[in-house]
Amino acid sequence: MSLTFALALATQPLPPAEAVSPTPSQSAASTAEQVDWDREFGVKRKERDPLTGEIPVDPYVQSNANAGASPFGGTAMARAFGGQAGIRRITDRFVAIIVADPRIKAIFVDHDQVRLRRTLFEQFCQVLNAGCTYTGRDMASSHKGLGTTRADLNALVEDLQQAMRENHVTFRAQNRFLAKLAPMDRDVVERKERRLFRRHPG
Repeated sequence: MSLTFALALATQPLPPAEAVSPTPSQSAASTAEQVDWDREFGVKRKERDPLTGEIPVDPYVQSNANAGASPFGGTAMARAFGGQAGIRRITDRFVAIIVADPRIKAIFVDHDQVRLRRTLFEQFCQVLNAGCTYTGRDMASSHKGLGTTRADLNALVEDLQQAMRENHVTFRAQNRFLAKLAPMDRDVVERKERRLFRRHPG
């Protein structure tokens, strides 16, 4: 082959590549990705409040009674928990533990964790008589539909004990606080047996 003929071949334009049609499965997958399933099923997602970062909830009557327990007398328990700063550290750590706990994290998948942290802090602070007002819902309303079991509640107690222990709350103070919260179980536990699929709050 001469050099001139070789160069002529090299400079010839290549034929256009044939278009490859997507397979039926690829087309179906692409279509599924484009479907707005919330819109299809009429699900309306609430936007977070730009100031608080919380998802709005339906109106309800606010009261310290919603905290589920009367506050301790005096300030000894508040001091044992490190005042409001200590209570906030404990509730923040508590939330971090429960959302990672494989036994119960499914309960909190669709939960507003910003609101959860705030209302837990207010609840603990109010019960410990550390000078807070509880603005959350009552225990029965806030746990309705979660399908919480006795095993779930036991896991929550263990996680709270861990959070208190890590923040150096004495064993005696821990027990006093847990005893104060214990009667709430009748409003929290909904099922004796664990359900296969949980229903998350909207």
